[in-house]
Amino acid sequence: MKTIHVGNKAIGPNQPAFVIAEIGINHQGDLAIAKQMILIAHQAGADAVKFQKRTTHKILTRAGLDRIYDSPNAFGRTYGEHREALEFNEEQYRELKQYADRVGILMLASVWDEDSADFIDQLDLPAFKVASADLINLPLLKHIAQKGRPIILSTGMATMEEIEQAIRWLEQWNHDLIILYCVSTYPASFDEINLNLIGEYQQKFPDYPIGYSGHELGIAISTLAVAAGAKVIERHFTLDRAMKGGDHAASLEPGGLARLVRDVHLAEKVFGSTQPKSLLDSEKPIREKLAKSVVAQVAIPQGETITAEMLTTKGPGSGLPPKYIYELPGKQAAVDIPEDTVIMRDMVKW
Repeated sequence: MKTIHVGNKAIGPNQPAFVIAEIGINHQGDLAIAKQMILIAHQAGADAVKFQKRTTHKILTRAGLDRIYDSPNAFGRTYGEHREALEFNEEQYRELKQYADRVGILMLASVWDEDSADFIDQLDLPAFKVASADLINLPLLKHIAQKGRPIILSTGMATMEEIEQAIRWLEQWNHDLIILYCVSTYPASFDEINLNLIGEYQQKFPDYPIGYSGHELGIAISTLAVAAGAKVIERHFTLDRAMKGGDHAASLEPGGLARLVRDVHLAEKVFGSTQPKSLLDSEKPIREKLAKSVVAQVAIPQGETITAEMLTTKGPGSGLPPKYIYELPGKQAAVDIPEDTVIMRDMVKW
């Protein structure tokens, strides 16, 4: 697996999990809310925030844009008006980028069309995000790949054949890929989240970091994804899950986001490294207190040959470990060993 750099962060082997706090459209088209969410994500310890950049008239047919959008989550009479209400203009994006830089958190955006990709490239965001919906959009993938920035690719609502095709396609121009396993339902059902597929992704795409983009409730599944090997965790978040909008219900609130970051990095700590099992320095005092040593069951004079009947095992564990009860018989005492004394190495002639 290669290491891929996104801004000042490294993603790959022996690197901490990269946590993306997706604001998405949960800002409700309000710049002040978006800035508040950027700050909250930084305070929670996330590595990046992510928005969604669309050129509305480029992503749907006229009929699709003009259809009446009769939903309690609608921000406009038609679907096109709804999308426009949730879209920041270029100047607002520049302001958000400046704010994120000032706060000290990376800013990313999923790009849904070529014009949006061109703008995000001009804005100098450190990577492109491709939403699951565009995994099969080969023209957009080519356009993005040729720009040379790292690509974070979500793989929901797709077959493995389509995922492999997209990656082979991207590899013609770009090998800085991060692949996110994803289930694109909102919220995702626990019985449909098969985290074993993270391992399958690792086998099929060994050159690239594998991550997890989650839409489930709670934080346990995302933490387990790290245990399964995910190097990136992406989760939607919101100021309040009761806010108007289609993505809030499957989002974490600020406290949940902070707990997610905490638990993701805790999972990394407890899984540790691939070093072999060893006696830890922190365990040594406990071992000395609770473990057993070889103990003289009777007084053993200096020069006397030790027999099995002279020995037993008792605590503390500061002397010869119990395995030596089988090695000491036949050896001579180097000193007088009082009864009920822990036997140390220098008490025996070796």
